[in-house]
Amino acid sequence: MLSVKDLAVSFQTRRGSVDAVRGISFELEKGEILGIVGESGSGKSVTSYALMRILDVGGTIKSGEAVYSGVDLRRVAEKTMRDIRGREISMIFQNPRAALNPIRKVGHQIEDVLRRHAKATRYTAREKAIEALEAVKIRDAVARYDAYPFELSGGMCQRIVIAIALACDPRLLIADEPTTGLDITTQKAVMDLVSELIRAREMSSILITHDLGLAAQYCDRIMVMKDGGIVEQGDPVELFSNPQHSYTRKLVDATPREGESIRSLLPPEDRKPELPHDVSEDALLDVRNLTKTYRGKSGPVHAVKNISFTVKRGQSVGLVGESGCGKSTTSEMLVRLMDATAGEILFDGVDIAAMPAAAFAKNSRRGDIQMVFQDATDSLNPRHTARHTIAEPLQRLGQMGGSELSTRIEELAGLVGLPATLLDRFPHQLSGGQKARVGIARAIALEPKFLILDEPTAALDVSIQAVVLNLLMDLRAKLGMSYLFVSHDLHVVRLLCDHVVVMKAGEIVEQGPTLQVMSNPQEPYTKELLSAAPKPPARRIVA
Repeated sequence: MLSVKDLAVSFQTRRGSVDAVRGISFELEKGEILGIVGESGSGKSVTSYALMRILDVGGTIKSGEAVYSGVDLRRVAEKTMRDIRGREISMIFQNPRAALNPIRKVGHQIEDVLRRHAKATRYTAREKAIEALEAVKIRDAVARYDAYPFELSGGMCQRIVIAIALACDPRLLIADEPTTGLDITTQKAVMDLVSELIRAREMSSILITHDLGLAAQYCDRIMVMKDGGIVEQGDPVELFSNPQHSYTRKLVDATPREGESIRSLLPPEDRKPELPHDVSEDALLDVRNLTKTYRGKSGPVHAVKNISFTVKRGQSVGLVGESGCGKSTTSEMLVRLMDATAGEILFDGVDIAAMPAAAFAKNSRRGDIQMVFQDATDSLNPRHTARHTIAEPLQRLGQMGGSELSTRIEELAGLVGLPATLLDRFPHQLSGGQKARVGIARAIALEPKFLILDEPTAALDVSIQAVVLNLLMDLRAKLGMSYLFVSHDLHVVRLLCDHVVVMKAGEIVEQGPTLQVMSNPQEPYTKELLSAAPKPPARRIVA
């Protein structure tokens, strides 16, 4: 169905031409799912954009050809290419909010595609758009038809983008990180749906992902990219169990899996002995009957309902559940960015829930509770350097300045493994892993007793994730902090957390020691979460 030969793509920058894809060749058979894996900057997305001819300004296909069903996509007229996009070849984009028009109802955006490619008329478009929403498991599709993107969660927006991509029954589907932002049960439902449609309709698909477990589970063949080139490709089982290239081995080793330690994610030369850490029997945080209620159109909506749990001094507690279960709302109440409707938050024996959020911001305990946000890019001020970002809490809450401030900033940079040479760079000049380190350095600047980590590694490549997770484990031991680790990734929670709390629809359904809950779950919902988690590829064979 698709034959790519010697495809090369470059971008013109202020510093000259940069080769993003370096003469790659591959083929895609009818009905096949090809997985492209690799870290950020490896050329995965650029390859897909080149096939769709939607490269950014400055991007040029230097050489090669991409023949789809006898048509060379590189040389076909733009008018013909517009007909091919959506009807023949469709794409699911990585960032759903950027892919959707923020001022148009999502139902109308699906109609646009249907009517553009003559799959619906003015009279049938609404009905077909609602069917497309139902196909991606969106509840109450009729109501969601009239919603705007800003009224929907990130996971819901991702499903809207998938509905748009599948609306015209394309023959080739390019999925660029299609499950980003989705919880594991929704991820499984969406990937099962996409896989089922591909098989039933004899479509072909290119799945771009950094999740090796997802690639191993759903792809017929895997292609590994690094620095714009293909380093290895083949059958998933063979490729992941016995990788031939050192880069593939690095990716496989960095993937969390059951029964291994957090140090095993690192390359052998970087594995240092784990630092001892103590977990006290004393409670640092005691949450009692915490509730958050909103006023809805048809009555009160309970985002969090009567939950109770404890975090001991030095303990790491995992908070897991699907999108919309109340994890983020709970986190924001604990860090006092949001007031609770009812309940107590006893921190060091003091009920901080009784203090209004605005008052707590000026309280002396503010520095004892900090948060690392999910998106490192969005949580950093684009106009502030890394140095300025780390300095802010020290200046505002620590009243620190002068040489003392400079020394402390460099100490923090060293603590999180951020080279001092990067402190004067802006966020856009830093990699994803470096931005994550800046966010962590800012959060621990005042040596908090309690750190809330909201999906801190969700957008990171597996090798960078391995480094950040090991960093968090070491910081916990060095500074004696307690963690609340909010995550969709149960494999990561298993490695980093002593205790786990499972939430569903605003309530806690199960909690207990991590190994006990994950090896012998008692609740059907917990079992469902565990069964939905992608199975990482088997550990490579060592000669």
